[in-house]
Amino acid sequence: MSHVAGSPLAVRLRRSVRRAGTMLADLLYPPRCVACGAATAEAHALCPRCWGGLAFIERPFCERLGTPFAVDIGGLLLSPAAIADPPVFARARAVARFDGAAREMVHRLKYGDRMDLAEAMGRMMVRAGSEVLAEAEVLLPVPLHRTRLFSRRFNQAAALARVVSRHAGVPWEAEVLRRVKRTRPQAGLTRPQRAGNLQGAFAVPPERRMAVEGRSVVLVDDVLTTGATANAASRALLRAGARQVDVLAFARVVVGGE
Repeated sequence: MSHVAGSPLAVRLRRSVRRAGTMLADLLYPPRCVACGAATAEAHALCPRCWGGLAFIERPFCERLGTPFAVDIGGLLLSPAAIADPPVFARARAVARFDGAAREMVHRLKYGDRMDLAEAMGRMMVRAGSEVLAEAEVLLPVPLHRTRLFSRRFNQAAALARVVSRHAGVPWEAEVLRRVKRTRPQAGLTRPQRAGNLQGAFAVPPERRMAVEGRSVVLVDDVLTTGATANAASRALLRAGARQVDVLAFARVVVGGE
């Protein structure tokens, strides 16, 4: 019986049934833009208008912070911010600037329970983070404190990590990095205040250290702002024995000429 189920004929039949099911679903429920609802050629995609509204971050950018430069002067570039105050993490990469369509998508995922957005956002993150994902051994979403997770019902970073893992072929872990300190909201705080607010906020339980010891870790989040959260989380991971920590976000706040 198992031989028949795995025969070439059976495999082709199952594929034909799946394709027929997909075609029927497309007829009944035509694919729509995950951002605005306009018609699209495929599911979990953006329409041309919303795609054009994303300010993609492409080279030239700072190799450490992932912030874009206005002019390409060649070679590997470091921003003044990365030189003056190097981050704890090795590299950060993001799909787009945190404005326009990118800001709207993040807010709808985080506060509007638009879990369908995670698929489109995660696939874009795989492309933007190809360098760091090529070396990654495990993906870890930036965790929420349990009280915030209870009120929000889901962690948007975990939703994105799940999609990135599936498309990049890198395993992800949900309970390795934990937020052990409930912090006040970061909005409105200065850079030093953000860092102080997050001091001691993250930890890796002793029984979970084997998941990061000697491994290249990629932290996954929806937005990278000043880097205070990423630095605090990276510090906890390096303390737990991680070999290297990179950061992959959907959007990146870019201020001035960073």
